[in-house]
Amino acid sequence: MKHLDDPHFFVMLVKEKSLAAAARQLGVTPPAVTQRLQQLEARIGVRLMDRTTRRISLTDEGELYFERAAQLATDYDEMIETLRSRRSLVRGRLRVHATLGFGRQYIAPALTRFHAMYPELEIALTLSDRRVTLDAEKVDMIIHIGELPDSSHVAIPLAPNNRIVCASPAYVKRRGVPETPESLAEHDCVMLRQNEEDVTMWRFTPAQTRSRIKETAVRIRPILSSNDGDVVRQWALAGKGIMLRSEWDAVAYINSGKLIRLLPNWSLPSANIAILVGEHKRMSARVRLFADLLVAQFKPRPPWRS
Repeated sequence: MKHLDDPHFFVMLVKEKSLAAAARQLGVTPPAVTQRLQQLEARIGVRLMDRTTRRISLTDEGELYFERAAQLATDYDEMIETLRSRRSLVRGRLRVHATLGFGRQYIAPALTRFHAMYPELEIALTLSDRRVTLDAEKVDMIIHIGELPDSSHVAIPLAPNNRIVCASPAYVKRRGVPETPESLAEHDCVMLRQNEEDVTMWRFTPAQTRSRIKETAVRIRPILSSNDGDVVRQWALAGKGIMLRSEWDAVAYINSGKLIRLLPNWSLPSANIAILVGEHKRMSARVRLFADLLVAQFKPRPPWRS
């Protein structure tokens, strides 16, 4: 059997939720896993799990053992990672989740550089615009854009990012420039659908802080919508309508003249970018080192503000 010390073995067994799944993970037979568990219980002198052919459940003693074993396993792994990082021997698997567009443009190239620095790493990058959590997706790090979720995740600020309303010169020539947020209701709009958010409500505040107007909310009726930001941007570039897009994606097209910023005297809620990780004390060296690389990449200012 692949060698695992008792804490690692038991934590893996609990997470796999069945003896058969644990056996597949280890590449051994279910009876071998059962024997290993029985030996562990015999050494401790208590029963840790109640098991059937299909599932396992923890006893009260098992709950306590799992809690302590998980911490021991994490502390041990972190110690080994730290020692290896001092000799550039960062190993193991780094699992990163990022949004589609930002992940392709910035995170994937950063991971390429990171793997060149630590070639013994196995890296898995998942790109999706749906909202996820570290535990649900079994990832080590999430690159999050927008309002931070109310969770136990630790947020490391990565880069500022405003939202911008813009359209192509062809659209502006054909339909004119909206003078106020309310006038957007008379225009064609193209929209990015994200998660289950109400993306048809655009909320504006005056850029001048002394204005008496606190907020103006406008309900948009998109003529085209997609869950892919690249598609929405292409529609805007083709003159199909006005889009609301993150600064990181829109600024380059505005600077080149392919898009025109609209309503410059109004601001939208920011969509700042952050790295979401677990507790600092349980962060592995590979996660910490990649987070450091990303933070350094976007300082002193992100590329879209250079």
